[in-house]
Amino acid sequence: MAQVQTVRGPVDSAELGRTYVHEHVFVLTPDVQQNFPEEWGDEEARVADAVSRLQALADTGVRTIVDPTVVGLGRYVPRIQRVAEQVPDLHVVVATGCYTYDDVPFFFHHRGPALTAVLGVDVPDPMVDLFVGDLERGIAGTGVRAGMLKCAIDAPGLTSGVERVMRAVGKAAVATGAPVTVHTHPATRTGLEVQRVLCEEEGVDPRRVVLGHSGDTTDVDHLCALADAGFVLGMDRFGIYLDTTMETRADTVVEMCRRGYAGSMALSQDASCYIDWIDPEILPFLPDWNYLHIGEAVLPYLREHGVTEEQITTMLVDVPRRLFEGAV
Repeated sequence: MAQVQTVRGPVDSAELGRTYVHEHVFVLTPDVQQNFPEEWGDEEARVADAVSRLQALADTGVRTIVDPTVVGLGRYVPRIQRVAEQVPDLHVVVATGCYTYDDVPFFFHHRGPALTAVLGVDVPDPMVDLFVGDLERGIAGTGVRAGMLKCAIDAPGLTSGVERVMRAVGKAAVATGAPVTVHTHPATRTGLEVQRVLCEEEGVDPRRVVLGHSGDTTDVDHLCALADAGFVLGMDRFGIYLDTTMETRADTVVEMCRRGYAGSMALSQDASCYIDWIDPEILPFLPDWNYLHIGEAVLPYLREHGVTEEQITTMLVDVPRRLFEGAV
């Protein structure tokens, strides 16, 4: 067993139970929310709504969610603390890192490696120490320690900013032993860049890395190759059907299970109580975007198509536990 940091303190990995490895509570743009507070609405109402939704999830037997909301996605841990304290049956693991498809946040633009060419000497990246501090000492004076690292690489590929963040995350992971989740874009096979930069060059064990949004592709051969390399595949966008269907996503999981890869997948929804990046006009196209969708729709479909209870337990319990334990 290993200790896993949650919002309410450390727990043994054996206590994680059924775990969704990629669920946001809130995804926000802080500058917008602070300057146009009407976009956020009533704080107490937002917190109460989150408590209600997460309690409903806990009532179904889910015991842990990992919230990979980091810098760039509006992380604000004091609010998450308020929510978590009111849902005592659910462990919430928060993350540290930075989310970008392009450049680093402007705060880091003229710091660290950006100064190397100017000063003529290697300058360490301050992101590494900040991430390590979140993992080892706690976030912003809250006492809540991050339990995971997060970075992203999307269709634009390995831009200089994306590479810089990925390498900082890799260094923090090696220094602390924390697992990593990476937003990826399977259509352009960005998982291969994660393999090269994060694992081969920065030394992170791929068994401690979730390749998020792997279920966005139906290229099962590509997914099998990533699983063979040791990665955990995040089949984590159930309920987001803008350009696909539940059946398409689930059929990929079914085929992966048929090929013997249940032990390489983790299920999730990438849901959120509130996300300010989504225009209200899009919401009608996301009718199933809620924390209960896996239990209500996905698992019954998987069972009907031959996925066994043992395989479901593997994906929802064993794989997340091993991710935090560092076990094969």
